[in-house]
Amino acid sequence: MHRSILASALLALAVSASPAHMVGELIVFEDGRVVKAASYKLHSEELEISLPGGGSYRVELGRVERIVDDEVVVDTVRVEPELYPSDGPFDLSFSAARRALFGTEYDPIIEKAAREYNIDAALVSALIRAESNYQPRAVSRKGARGLMQLMPATARRLSVRSPFDPASNVRGGVRYLRELVDRFGHHPELVLAAYNAGEGAVETYGGVPPYRETVAYVDRIMTWWKAAGASSQVSAVSPQIERVAR
Repeated sequence: MHRSILASALLALAVSASPAHMVGELIVFEDGRVVKAASYKLHSEELEISLPGGGSYRVELGRVERIVDDEVVVDTVRVEPELYPSDGPFDLSFSAARRALFGTEYDPIIEKAAREYNIDAALVSALIRAESNYQPRAVSRKGARGLMQLMPATARRLSVRSPFDPASNVRGGVRYLRELVDRFGHHPELVLAAYNAGEGAVETYGGVPPYRETVAYVDRIMTWWKAAGASSQVSAVSPQIERVAR
């Protein structure tokens, strides 16, 4: 079974078996397994996972694809696990007229990678601001690293050998964005949600997952993107967010 499909099925099972409000963390492994944790703690290259029923165990951080922590409000979610078309209302392709935002020293790196993978440079720069605030050696409490906050497992899959090297990190992150656009089409809210919460979560909920962290993340990046004159096509955050996260 494809990794993301397995992750979607397990995540749906976890949600259906949970009460209306579920608080904690979802640990998504690179093999597609999803573990509900009460909390977690990073120990260098290991992640200690505390279980809701008590007890804990450690796993190699390199086995963890992502961690999503927040509340899932199940009773307000409308599950529509349809696949999205390959094209959409927005154009996320690279354009020489669409430059990286914020005027940082990393703009040439961003624009080079964006051109290579045909991704809007302004969107990439807004995502970097949300992920690391342009700190190339940033390490999150989840273990994500570098400008685009790549988890070790994701960095390895994207052939990023030096996650703290700005050029390598950005190239890997933009390559991942390319994969997400190919999968979800030119729907920026879905692409951003998948970057934050995973492809499986987006497919399970048929849109932006109802995690407060993810909804705020998508809204923040879309706001910067629009405020900077991202595109005349982008007039409002897609109703998909409002429908799923209200």
